[in-house]
Amino acid sequence: MPNEAKTTGSTVSALVDAPPSRSFHARPAQWIAMIALSTAICAVAIMIGTHKFHLGPAAIVLMPILWTVLIGGFLGVQKWKPIGGRARAVSTHLMDVSIVFFLAGLGTQIGPSLTKFTNIGPAILLQEVGHVVGTVILALPVAVALGLGRTAIGATWSIDRESYLAFAIQRFGVRSPEYRGVFAVWVLGSVFGAVFISLLAGLLGGLDFFDPRALALGLGLGSASMMLGGVGALSILYPEMAGEIMALAALSNLVTNIVGFYAGVFIALPMCQKLYRMWSRIFGRDDLGRRVRRGALVHAAEGTKPGGADAARLDRAGIEAEGASDTVDVYGIEEDPTVVRTPRTWLIAFAATGAAGFLLNALGTGSAQPGDVTGVLILLALTAVALVLAKLVPAVPSSIWVLALATIASATFLPIGPFIASATQHINVLFAGLPMIALIGMSLGRDVKALRSLSWKIVIVALMTFTASFLAAAIIAQVAFQF
Repeated sequence: MPNEAKTTGSTVSALVDAPPSRSFHARPAQWIAMIALSTAICAVAIMIGTHKFHLGPAAIVLMPILWTVLIGGFLGVQKWKPIGGRARAVSTHLMDVSIVFFLAGLGTQIGPSLTKFTNIGPAILLQEVGHVVGTVILALPVAVALGLGRTAIGATWSIDRESYLAFAIQRFGVRSPEYRGVFAVWVLGSVFGAVFISLLAGLLGGLDFFDPRALALGLGLGSASMMLGGVGALSILYPEMAGEIMALAALSNLVTNIVGFYAGVFIALPMCQKLYRMWSRIFGRDDLGRRVRRGALVHAAEGTKPGGADAARLDRAGIEAEGASDTVDVYGIEEDPTVVRTPRTWLIAFAATGAAGFLLNALGTGSAQPGDVTGVLILLALTAVALVLAKLVPAVPSSIWVLALATIASATFLPIGPFIASATQHINVLFAGLPMIALIGMSLGRDVKALRSLSWKIVIVALMTFTASFLAAAIIAQVAFQF
C-alpha cells in the first residue's frame, strides 16, 4: 500500500495507508475522501428507498439505514481499495460529532412532547427494568446451555456498550472469560446491532400485538445506532405516530444512559452471577463450559483455572471431551492511529456534519426550506455545547448532555422552546443522522479479525441479548399502558 506520508492528489489513495503512527495530522484529501464517501453512501441508500414485505402477520422493513450499513460495511472490508487506519481515524473524528448531532435532533423531538408524556411516566420508568434484567432472565440460560462457561456472564448482563466494555476491563481483566463475553457482544452490536434491531422492530411492529409506544420505549437500549434502526422501522409501519415514536425512544434512551449503567453494575451483574451458578448446576456445566456428568464437581463462577488442582479434580470426575473454545479474539481489533485534534479539525467535522445533514434531509424529505439551515445550525450549537460540557465534566458523556440540553431547550415551558422546536421540526434525523451509520460501516475493516474469530454460539447469545433487552422492556411498557 502506498505510504500516506507522501502527498498525493488522489481521493482514493487517501483511504489507503502504510502502518500508522500513533497520531498524525490528517491531510485535506483524507477529509474530502471520508466526507464525500460517507455522504454518497447515504445518498445512494436514500435513493434505494424503503421496501416492506409481509411475512404473515409480521413485516420486514428494508430501509435506508439497512442499505447504509450494507454499503458502508462492504466498502469497509473490500480489498481492492482498502480503507486504511488513518482514513478510519478521520471517520472516527467525524463520527464523534455526527453521533451527538443526531442525538441533538432526537432531543428536540422530545421537548415539545414532554407534556404529552406526563400520563405515561410509569411506563417510561418501569420499562427500564426490562433493559436491566431482561438479558439476565432470558439470554443467560441459553448462554449457559450452549456451554459458554463464565463467558456467559459477560455476554448477558447487559447489551455491552462502550461503558460496560471499560468496566469489564477494570473489573475482570482482558484475559478473563467475562471480558471475552462483553467484547464479543460489543463487536456484534457495533457492527450489526442497528440492522438486527430494525428487522426485529419491524417484525414485532407488524404483529399488531404491541402498542407502538411500548415498542418505542423498548428501543431505549443505550445505543444511538440501534435506536435509530428501530425507530426507522416503526416510523414506516406507523407513519402517523412517527414523531411520538421518535420522541419516546429518545426519552427512553436518555433514561437508559443515565441509570442503565449503574443499574447494570449494581443490580444486573450480581444477579447474573448468582443465576449463572444456578443454571450451571441445572445444565451440568463447569466454568469452562464443559459438560459434567451427574455427581461431578461443578465449579460454577468460582474461577476454576485450567490445568490447576480444581481442573484436575473435574477431569477425574468425568468431564466430557467437549471443552469450550475461545469465543472471540479480544486482540482482533486493529488499533488505528488518532487524528491530532485542533480547532481546525473540529471546524471541519462540524461543517461536514451540518452540510451532509442538510443535504440528506433535503434528499430524503424531498424539500429544502430556508428555515432548515437555521435548524441545522441550532443542532450544531447544541452539539458543540454538549461536547464542551463533556470535556469539562468527563463523568457525564456528551450523549447525556446533548439529549438533556436539546430536550430542555425545545420544551414549550421555556420562552425559546417554541422557536427551537419550530426551527428543527423539518429536520428528519432518520436522514440527517445517516452519516453516523455509514461511518460505522466503513470502519468495519478494523474489526474483521475479531468478527472472524466469533463462534456461532456467541453470535446466537448476542442476538438473544439484544432481543431480550428490547422485548422485555417492550412487554413491561405494554403492561404499564394497560393501567
